[in-house]
This record gives sequence, C-alpha cells and structure tokens, in this order.
Amino acid sequence: MGLLTFSLNVTLDGCIDHQEGIADDETHAFFTQMMDDAGAMLWGRTTYEMMEGYWPAVARGEVEAPPAIYEWAVKLEEKPKYVVSSTRTDFPWTNSHHITGDLRSGVQQLKDETPAGVLIGSGKLATELDRLDLIDEYKFLVHPRIAGHGPTLYQSGLANTRKLVLVSAVPLSNGAVAMHYRRD
Repeated sequence: MGLLTFSLNVTLDGCIDHQEGIADDETHAFFTQMMDDAGAMLWGRTTYEMMEGYWPAVARGEVEAPPAIYEWAVKLEEKPKYVVSSTRTDFPWTNSHHITGDLRSGVQQLKDETPAGVLIGSGKLATELDRLDLIDEYKFLVHPRIAGHGPTLYQSGLANTRKLVLVSAVPLSNGAVAMHYRRD
C-alpha cells in the first residue's frame, strides 16, 4: 500500500491560492521531484480543470515554455491522474481516471493499488480525505509571504487536531521552506 501525501504551496498565513507562491526553478524542482516519486496524482474537479486547461498544451508544444517546464508537462501527461467529482464524469486528459462511489473506499483502493504512493494537491479534497483519516503525510512548501486573503488551508475545519511528526525541514534559497510531516 502506498502513502497518500498531501502537498501544496502555502503562505505563512495559510493561503493556498496558487498565484501567491514563488514560482521559480527551485520550487518547480521541489514539486517535480515529488511527482517523479509518486505513482499517481489525485485532484478534485476544480484543481483538475485548472491543470487540464494549461499543462496538456505545454506538453504538446503549443505554449512556449522553458525546457524544465516542458519536461514537467510531458511527465505530468504520462502520470496517472485520478479525479474526485460529483459534477463531472468525462475526463479526457491523457491517463485521467474518475473515482466514483464511496470516497473512502475509492481512495483507499487507489492507495492499495499504488505502491509508489499518491500525491494529492487539492485543498478542499484534502480536507475531506483528512476527515476520513486517509492522509498519511504532508509536504508543504511554505512561502515567505502573508497573502491576507483566502482560500486558506483547512478553511472548513477538521473535527480534531492532527498531531504530526517532523520528517524534514529544508530551506530553499528563495526563502521558502519545504516541510515534510507524517501522522503521529
């Protein structure tokens, strides 16, 4: 059974708006390594649609991008992508799969069938999966920014506190810190 890892950019005040982080080669390398190590990606519909609207065009060479970004797009194209959605059923992007039925059993089955682990990058979906005790570890890239707005991490709350164990904390030269925690 693979681990379910929640990974996201987050500001010091908890903002998870993808436009608020530092987008440079170093942060890109951080997320590329995580994607390379994972067996599959897991997203909610909103995140899937945001990714689907940009990355396939980069992978096809229709959007000009530096070589590292193009390489990431090609890797993402090949990576299995699983989507949780109750409002959409068609997911035409290459290697995309819809998780249907009971959320707990669908995601648990995905974990069981993906020994290299599953990487989740959707804030709202991660909150629901955390409520179901399905998330095993957290890898956040904490940016040296105070956004002053949302959306924020766990905005809708959890029933109880998650006690975590620090695995590593690695500062990046841009001031962000890569934080890796596991459930206690």
